[in-house]
Amino acid sequence: MTAPDTPRLVVDTTPVGDVSLLIPHTSPSDPIVWLRKGTGMIGIGEALRLEFTGENRMTEAAAAWRRLAASAHVTDRVSVPGTGLIAFGAFAFSALSSTTSVLIVPRVVIGRRSGRHWVTHIRVEGEPLDTGRGGLIEASEAVVADAEPVGDAFGVEFLPGQESADSYKLHVAESVRRIRDGALEKVVLARDLVGTVPAGADMRRFVADLAQGYPDCWTYAVDGLMGSSPETLVSVTEGAVTARVLAGTTARGDGPDADEQASIALATSQKDNDEHEFAVQSVVRSLEPHTSHLVASEVPFTLKLPNLWHLATDIDGVLSDGASSLDLIAALHPTAAVAGAPTPDAVDLINELEPFDRGRYAGPVGWVGADGDGEWAIALRCAQLDGDALTAYAGCGVVGESVPENELMETRIKFRPVVDTLEG
Repeated sequence: MTAPDTPRLVVDTTPVGDVSLLIPHTSPSDPIVWLRKGTGMIGIGEALRLEFTGENRMTEAAAAWRRLAASAHVTDRVSVPGTGLIAFGAFAFSALSSTTSVLIVPRVVIGRRSGRHWVTHIRVEGEPLDTGRGGLIEASEAVVADAEPVGDAFGVEFLPGQESADSYKLHVAESVRRIRDGALEKVVLARDLVGTVPAGADMRRFVADLAQGYPDCWTYAVDGLMGSSPETLVSVTEGAVTARVLAGTTARGDGPDADEQASIALATSQKDNDEHEFAVQSVVRSLEPHTSHLVASEVPFTLKLPNLWHLATDIDGVLSDGASSLDLIAALHPTAAVAGAPTPDAVDLINELEPFDRGRYAGPVGWVGADGDGEWAIALRCAQLDGDALTAYAGCGVVGESVPENELMETRIKFRPVVDTLEG
């Protein structure tokens, strides 16, 4: 039964002609974006905003979304992933975070997938739908035609945040000591950089440059959280479940021969392979209760990105219990890739050593549809905008063989998508 305070949404998805660019249609100051290889959706405005906090923020979101979807009146003339009723979401990493987790249902969604293009209008029942002088099709075409060119590039000067380079190395060294003493096997420690965005800056420029520079990553913007993540936390499409685990990193080489050697060194590194295996097993354990025929590749492969190599493993399965993508992110988060192993001990050490609230960094970010399907990444290579203050985050996995200076260098590499894009 629908809860008394659950609004009834009216949703209409209409096919439209070719949408060549998506990002110019969203808000310059508060863009809503989910893109990979030019495919995805953007949002305009807010029809509804749901907020959650605390330990049960994801399970509460899953329950609230089921109620909302059950009450909605949806007309979908396209019927591909991302059409009909959807919400964009971003969740805090920690149950202790002061940052709220959100599901945002836009008033308008423009999308492109598998050669199909569409516009979705969403409103609370009783609110009028302004279609101008024409009908819904004309209104949708007008939305597509009404794009504002993306503004000029702008620069942000980043400074150390609450975790300086020196204190980060000290915390890595302390983590190594704890690991060698047997307290845990791995912990992921992060540090932060802070900067100020110029007045009137068009944040779509930042997002568009990320999407162009990192086309194989999930480029996202939800409630001020913006980035390009290489790591799929989980994707659910008509009962099929996929995930991509990344753990183990090295910088790209300078030239083809050096680059190949860097890839080989990563693939044969015992330290990186051990770190990767922790992450893979944490995902497998979390998905197994919800799936059948779960398969993970036996040997990780090296994934090439513009600035670094990752060890990667793809995991595929079939849902067996009707879980939604929100249920699965609740089961998966936090993985060993962004927390450590054993996860509860790693989270405790993160809370002890990191001098800042991660907010939504390393939490789930993505979208969910009315049927529970969706795509969720881990919020990496990102920055959070609050007013004109921009905070970027980067972290790395610490194991017993970690060297503090090397881990600091790895965070510098991982900051590059944000920092280089905003050098102006």
